[in-house]
Amino acid sequence: MRILVVEDEPDLAQAIALGLRREGYAVDVAPTGGEAMDKLRVSPYDLVCLDLNLPDMDGRDVCRALRSGELADTDARVLMLTARDSLEERVAGLDDGADDYLVKPFAFPELLARLRALSRRDVASAGARMEVGGLALDAAKREAWYRNQPLDLTAKEYALLRYFMLHAGEVLSAERLLDHVWDEHADPFTNTVRVTVSNLRRKLKATGAEDVIETVVGAGYRLVEQP
Repeated sequence: MRILVVEDEPDLAQAIALGLRREGYAVDVAPTGGEAMDKLRVSPYDLVCLDLNLPDMDGRDVCRALRSGELADTDARVLMLTARDSLEERVAGLDDGADDYLVKPFAFPELLARLRALSRRDVASAGARMEVGGLALDAAKREAWYRNQPLDLTAKEYALLRYFMLHAGEVLSAERLLDHVWDEHADPFTNTVRVTVSNLRRKLKATGAEDVIETVVGAGYRLVEQP
């Protein structure tokens, strides 16, 4: 899951980004509205954490541009983060196209819970706990199992497995995985996706999950929904 954090306070932006990365998310940071729009034009973000008090524009302008299709053809979810706590401000933000609104200061666990809720809106089966065949994953606890056997995964392996489970049965290209599971600093010319998929497969195999992730030659990878 790839997230853009739009926040002009460096300490807060880095604290949010660090916390989200520890949870397995791929995170990019933009300190201004202009930089945020540049990033949104070229990267397929799943979620945007959007501050409203930006140095160059109101964050609502970014949200309106995103929803108008001016930046990209995307269905990225928007969580507005702001100290503006009046009813009128909250209503205006939602009317501009935000999916949720969180008032500063906030507790990081609440931010995580809201992001989890937003990320599963379009996937009926993707609650805090997901199950695909013998695989199970609890996003709130950041734990995963195969037939009740725990999987000891790195943050990136966990994020990769979660993305596969969200899109079970779909053929996912290496480019799509790189776009949604890694951040903007990932080198598209390395074999990082192949290596991480290989490591995930090895750990799945150790629990008895044979051929859960199959290679589709010339196209990418697919999570097979085994009975």
